[in-house]
Amino acid sequence: MSTGHYRNADRYTKSARMFKSACEVIPGGVNSTARATWSGWEPHPLFASHGEGAYLYDVDGNRYIDYLLGLGPMILGHRPPAVTQAVVDAITARGTVFALPTEPETALTHKLIAAVPSLEQVRLCNTGTEAVLYAVRLARAFTGRPKIIRFEGMYHGFSDGVYWSKHPPLSAAGTDRHPMAVPQGPGVPAALSEGLIILPWNDVEALKEALETHGGDIAAVLTEPVMCNTGCILPKPGYLEAMRELTQRHGVLLIFDEVITGFRLALGGAQAHYGVTPDLATFAKGVGGGFPLAVMGGRRDIMALVADGTVSIAGTYSANVIAVAAANATMDILATPGMYEKLYEVSDRLRLGLEKIFTDARIPTQVVGVGPVFQVWFSEKPIHNYRDAARHASHELFRIWWEGMLDRGVLFHPGAFENLFVSFAHTKEDVDQTLELARDVAKQIAQSR
Repeated sequence: MSTGHYRNADRYTKSARMFKSACEVIPGGVNSTARATWSGWEPHPLFASHGEGAYLYDVDGNRYIDYLLGLGPMILGHRPPAVTQAVVDAITARGTVFALPTEPETALTHKLIAAVPSLEQVRLCNTGTEAVLYAVRLARAFTGRPKIIRFEGMYHGFSDGVYWSKHPPLSAAGTDRHPMAVPQGPGVPAALSEGLIILPWNDVEALKEALETHGGDIAAVLTEPVMCNTGCILPKPGYLEAMRELTQRHGVLLIFDEVITGFRLALGGAQAHYGVTPDLATFAKGVGGGFPLAVMGGRRDIMALVADGTVSIAGTYSANVIAVAAANATMDILATPGMYEKLYEVSDRLRLGLEKIFTDARIPTQVVGVGPVFQVWFSEKPIHNYRDAARHASHELFRIWWEGMLDRGVLFHPGAFENLFVSFAHTKEDVDQTLELARDVAKQIAQSR
């Protein structure tokens, strides 16, 4: 257990007791690394009681304006009535799991294909990890090539083949231009590095060099279109377009990991927002309305290897009744005209408001994001890739910012390499209250420097 402490520990006494009890039977007291003390939740994570719309309540009775949003899935807010009712109705009328197809799966797939530019055919999965694993496998099978390019600082799920170079210590990660593949931890076979080429993100020349040198061995370039697993780092103007042109030139597939950006930046995801269409794409957090469902799909000629059984994509719980009902209801809501314009209006109000607050307080920050996903970098220098973040972002100031907002009833992840999310449930009033509280915390930060 952590030896850290909260300045106002009396606000979180029940969570502290529950965490102590959980540690007796659950390793680290939590069931995901992102909730662990070593991910920033020191000295213990909060224990949630319930959520409603844009708000989360903990077991100590504290209410928060919630920008954690389950790390992204609660894009409609907590317990959206239409999604909740759709799930209840589906369970009551149909059941849960059949190991047989149902008609709503096809209906959902039509909605997904109509929304997302790259999707010509789709397979439903349970998690983003599964979707990426299958996309990589499919790319290797389609091209007959063994290697995948992926980028330092990105996270594509916890499968051994891609669980590399997420946030490696720079002392072990090679040079800036030619990073070394660093496993996320022990237990990942070292031999798997032979199938990876690790590159810095936002560097067109590094990508061009790698494709010219190794193009005949590279099956795919796997990337988030916006880096959302080292805070929020936007692509430089023209970078995604260059990536698309270079991969096509070398016969390399382009895979967009839109687990975070999908159905969040636009109904058609980041690929629609930026106008760059990949060959394959994966989705998860935005599509299920808070229920676990993921999507992997793309060009029909590539997906043909799945259609004839050459590449197996399986899963007992894939396309289960609960997840499909939730996703169908979610897609119907997201497709309502004007939804995303309202979301951006609220999101930009928050992001630009925070930017002004920190500027007025003379605190060097980079408030970086697009629409309903962003991060506050306490840095004097712009952040364009993982190494910029590792070298320049202040985790100490971020902790002051995070805990100050938490004590005032605003929740987001304590890690500077995570994000703040805005949902369709957040209102201008929620944002204005958040900004008012942030002004107080900015004064606290300014005094600590």
